[in-house]
Amino acid sequence: MKINFTGLSDPGLIRSNNQDAYYTDPEARFFIVADGMGGHAGGEEASRIATQEIQDYLLKNWDSPKSGQELLQEACFQANQAILQDQQNHPERADMGTTVVAVMVRDGESPWFAHVGDSRLYRLRNSQLEQITQDHTWVARALSMGEISPDEARSHPFRHVLSRCLGREDLMEIDVQALDVKKSDRLLLCSDGLTEELVDEKITSCLLENPILEKTAMFLVEGAKQEGGHDNITVVIVAFED
Repeated sequence: MKINFTGLSDPGLIRSNNQDAYYTDPEARFFIVADGMGGHAGGEEASRIATQEIQDYLLKNWDSPKSGQELLQEACFQANQAILQDQQNHPERADMGTTVVAVMVRDGESPWFAHVGDSRLYRLRNSQLEQITQDHTWVARALSMGEISPDEARSHPFRHVLSRCLGREDLMEIDVQALDVKKSDRLLLCSDGLTEELVDEKITSCLLENPILEKTAMFLVEGAKQEGGHDNITVVIVAFED
């Protein structure tokens, strides 16, 4: 299958800086979105380190006999260690961290995705949008346990409280799973600046309305801004075609 892709990031309407980062490999081998936290400098640095470290590790080890699952997991743990080291070198950034969602497509094996935090991976198939990742947040856990309703989850005051992120000594697990993709599927990697503003139905409409990926990304970002644009907004769209 041929893979087409695009990415776009915007600071939104409230924040003066952009703590999101993303990377799209020119050869369509992997894609990364990270959403930093910990103050202006800290958030920007954490997301930058994460995307750079994952990129560097995958490029260096691309031809390794290790599976894609192993490579993605090791790349994320390396990014975590790099952020921890930066925290030690720069105490003013000691509380910084970042989410990450990454997709890796390597010949000879199924695609893989890695996920930490509340940046998300969606798959659009046959006009149906499915959230592939599950947020690592207090609210997501409470929702899965039936303690709160979906409507309550969307506006809950704890919805931004992460249970897992890069930049923590106690990070013991990276979610890495195989990803089923078929011809005509579209993947959306995004920060919560998109999903906080747009419901799934609106995201689906944007993905379906325009075959030109760059315009689709622009419609998603502008749609989030029209709904308030309270956070940085980052989207990466990956289309699997004939």
